[in-house]
Amino acid sequence: MWIVSRFAPSPTGRLHLGHAFSAVRAHDLARQAGGRFLLRIEDIDGTRSRESFVAGIEEDLAWLGLVWDGPVMRQSDRMPAYADALARLRARGLVYPCFCTRAEIAASASAPHGPEGPVYPGTCRPVSGEAPAPDLDRPHCWRLDMARAVAEAGETLAWHDASAGWITADPGAQGDVVLARKETPTSYHLAVTIDDAAQGVTDVVRGMDLFEATHVHRLLQALLGLPTPRYHHHPLLTGPDGTRLAKRNGARALAELRAEGADPAALLAALRAGQVPFGAGHGEA
Repeated sequence: MWIVSRFAPSPTGRLHLGHAFSAVRAHDLARQAGGRFLLRIEDIDGTRSRESFVAGIEEDLAWLGLVWDGPVMRQSDRMPAYADALARLRARGLVYPCFCTRAEIAASASAPHGPEGPVYPGTCRPVSGEAPAPDLDRPHCWRLDMARAVAEAGETLAWHDASAGWITADPGAQGDVVLARKETPTSYHLAVTIDDAAQGVTDVVRGMDLFEATHVHRLLQALLGLPTPRYHHHPLLTGPDGTRLAKRNGARALAELRAEGADPAALLAALRAGQVPFGAGHGEA
């Protein structure tokens, strides 16, 4: 079975053990099948992305002995592709501009809670009848009209996870998700869906923290006529206190371990064997 996998970090900091765990899994899945392992830099966050971190990602992967195939895709080079996809959804009446701030949404008594926190209550969602044209010079985002999108998909959507089996997509639980903002013509949901298809990714390897997002990605694939990869959501690595390893939680960077003389071959072997070193542990699957 031909496999194309990818590792797609954001260059907002140095790679840590959690990143390495995911990268090794994606790399080995492809290599064991004689397939391709790709590197994609998800740098749509122009305020936090740094070129020094892009160089650091490549340096850290090379130190671990993980070699990727072909040129590195960078999302910052692909804004026209995202804008085109958004325009197609707009033309079908599936997205609408939203002018609510995050604080207003969080304070709304009508905002229900979904898997990832408060769900947008639909304040700006269009209703039947004519309405004045929105002032798009104001700060805004573009939201997917979830009910209309699900209705247009018109069928029961499913996706396959290596651990959980076949999953019936339930994107509605996340409400009218953001697909783009005034200053950035894409969001994670839209960009990752477009890019996986553009790179011919057959197998997506990523952490369980993105399991719920896959419901939305499956819907976007259906709406945009894109293929659905196989998914491999793996447990997250946690620190000694049980909190998942993350940049904001002070997870130790691979560069730091390298400076301390860590053996990359030993680290790679440990990760492949499911042994998580330096005080990290497995989270729940």
